[in-house]
Amino acid sequence: MKWDATALSKYNKMLNLIPIFHRRLAQEVVNIKSEQMAQARGSAQVEEADIVRSFMTEVPKAFYSLMIRTMDDVGFDYKKYI
Repeated sequence: MKWDATALSKYNKMLNLIPIFHRRLAQEVVNIKSEQMAQARGSAQVEEADIVRSFMTEVPKAFYSLMIRTMDDVGFDYKKYI
């Protein structure tokens, strides 16, 4: 599935900021969930909203504050998707 270039760039920056021992798992889970969310919207492209919502639903609550800080660092406007 195609990914919006700007959203993908932010996502890749975010992945690089996630601790290495969580990075691969986060990437696997968020990739799958983001594409599922795009398909559910009837879109052929993953957009920022899909990525943010995937993180919000798939990241354990124990890492929520770190996730929010990291989203801020890379420029995801997560507040409009909550």
